[in-house]
Amino acid sequence: MQLEGDDRTYWEQMRLGDKQALFELYNSMYFHLIRFGLKINADDELVKDCVNQVFLNLWDKRSRLAAVDNVKAYLMTSLKRCMLDQLSYLDKMSVAVSKMGIEEDQSELSYEEIIIRLQDNDELRDKLRLAIGKLTPRQMELIQLRFFDGLSYEEIADKTSQTVKTAYNTIYDAIKTLRKLLK
Repeated sequence: MQLEGDDRTYWEQMRLGDKQALFELYNSMYFHLIRFGLKINADDELVKDCVNQVFLNLWDKRSRLAAVDNVKAYLMTSLKRCMLDQLSYLDKMSVAVSKMGIEEDQSELSYEEIIIRLQDNDELRDKLRLAIGKLTPRQMELIQLRFFDGLSYEEIADKTSQTVKTAYNTIYDAIKTLRKLLK
C-alpha cells in the first residue's frame, strides 16, 4: 500500500513539473507495465516503445492532467490504448503496402519499379477524382461519408436525414456510375 501512495505523490509532483518525480514514477512502474503489455502483445519492442511513449505523453500533458487515485490503473489503460493505436497503425500500413502490390518479404524495389507504381497510383487517383466529380452532389456526399469517412449506412442515414434504404440505393447507383466511368 505504501508504493501506491508513493506513486500518487510522484504523480502530483510530476503534474507540477518535477522531472525527477517522472523518473521515479517511470522506475516504479516500468516492469509492471512491461509485464502487462506483454500480456496484450508478445512483441517486446512494441511494448517497450509504447511504455516510453506513455511517459513522454505524460510529461507533455502534465499541466492538463487530473489528479489520479490509482496511478497504476491509469498507466495500464494508457499503455493499452497506445498499443492498440500502434497495432492499428501497423495493420493499416500492412494493408496499404499489400494494396500497392509490394510483398513484405521483398527487400528492395528498383528505382524504376517504384516510379512506375507511383505513376500508376497517381493516374488511378486522377481518374477516380474525375469520375467522382461527375456524380451528383448527393452521390458525392454519400460516397465521401461511406468510403472516406468510414460511416455505416445507418450513420449515413442519420447524418443526412434519409432512410437507410435510400442511402444504400444512392451509394449503389454512384458505384455503378463510377464503374462505367472508370472502364
